[in-house]
Amino acid sequence: MPHSPGATPASPRLLDLLRTQIRALHYSLRTEQAYVHWVRAFIRFHGLRHPAELSGAEVEAFLSWLAAERRVAPATHQQALSALLFLYQKVLGQRLPWMDEIGRPQRSPRLPMVMSRDEVARLLAALAPWPVLQLFGQLLYGTGLRLMEGLRLRVKDIDFERRAIVVREGKGGKDRVVMLPAALEAPLRAQLAAAHRLWAADRAAGVGGVHLPHALARKYPRAAESWAWFWVFPQSTLSVDPREQPQPLQPQTPQQRRHHLGEQPFQRAFKRALHEAGLADKPATPHTLRHSFATHLLQAGYDIRTVQELLGHADVSTTMIYTHVLKLGGGAVRSPLDQLLREPAPPCYLPTPAAP
Repeated sequence: MPHSPGATPASPRLLDLLRTQIRALHYSLRTEQAYVHWVRAFIRFHGLRHPAELSGAEVEAFLSWLAAERRVAPATHQQALSALLFLYQKVLGQRLPWMDEIGRPQRSPRLPMVMSRDEVARLLAALAPWPVLQLFGQLLYGTGLRLMEGLRLRVKDIDFERRAIVVREGKGGKDRVVMLPAALEAPLRAQLAAAHRLWAADRAAGVGGVHLPHALARKYPRAAESWAWFWVFPQSTLSVDPREQPQPLQPQTPQQRRHHLGEQPFQRAFKRALHEAGLADKPATPHTLRHSFATHLLQAGYDIRTVQELLGHADVSTTMIYTHVLKLGGGAVRSPLDQLLREPAPPCYLPTPAAP
């Protein structure tokens, strides 16, 4: 990969423009981080040349290098291409014919990893050394929430009266409502009581409150300090919002706030629980709890449209992938070998040997 070891990967000006445009279109922080990563990698690959000096041939060369040398997955290949097209179209203001001629990698559908009910029970039991994380794991399996949807839950999103949880701005920026498992009502109330003590300590210490989406902090100046907007699973320490980090031309110190629990603590605990539960051979991740939730609902006889709404899928074809999982294993088609081995073997008639 041609680049100078000690060189700066790109002009801060270009990356700042990229970040500004991403935020103007309300893309997620993860998308921003991914796009910045791929633009920086693209510039390094071409010896720190400015993207305005490059064209379709250089983009094709970079993508070919990712596929042939780095052997990235089709989804990663597509993400890198999307980042570069965003850079040229939205930041550099170019719309050239080669952008429509670049080949898009084809993604083949993959069956999701699903655990049985017994395996889920063993996994959740193995999370017992971390009570808050165990509760969080139970919540993911009991509601089908994505990892970040669960971490971003706020106090106002839990409706005990209706036994419902409101998911705000899930994937695609959509809201939806999922059930509140009856078994989690008491543990969630206890978790909220612990969170309230942390919130009260923050108020006494004059902490600046939590992050609010969009311009709500300006519209409702006191909302960030209110109990309703506090996190259900708050972090134990204060931190700086990644989008409020000081910039080179704006070196002011950003305010520390109370953020929600991060992804890594649960991911590490989940991985350790897999080993403790004897499931180390399973390629499972926290997202497996969501897959298992959907599959177990279908096994219980719930219709696919209901499962689609609970998962927040825009198209029922996405939910249909779980019907393929149902066709696997002992609850579906039986192998003819099983029937063969259950039946008694027919008697074997050997020819009578001739008399000597």
